[in-house]
Amino acid sequence: MDYRKTNAPSNTVTRDLVELCADTGDIYETVSIISKRANQISMEVKNDLFKKLQEFASYNDNLEETFENREQIEISRYYEKLPKPTLIAAQEYVEGKIYHRNPAKEKEKLQ
Repeated sequence: MDYRKTNAPSNTVTRDLVELCADTGDIYETVSIISKRANQISMEVKNDLFKKLQEFASYNDNLEETFENREQIEISRYYEKLPKPTLIAAQEYVEGKIYHRNPAKEKEKLQ
């Protein structure tokens, strides 16, 4: 999923816990699923930002040559305005876009 084209809110949203854990039956398992997805999104965002800022990297050790680059600032501002990874992951979960499975529960069903 492209995190830039998400319809996740940029502010914290209150959610109904009963509705949120309807398919797992356990709020802790639901939170675990959302947190794992949030970590994946966070790493993706971090890698994208690092790649974009790497273009502006200066390999000189001179502190006097440090200057502000307007494009670099704009890129940083853009990434700061994106919804947080936890909000994106929660929205994906609510919309049913996250695939998850629990091998322990599947094993219990087989026995």
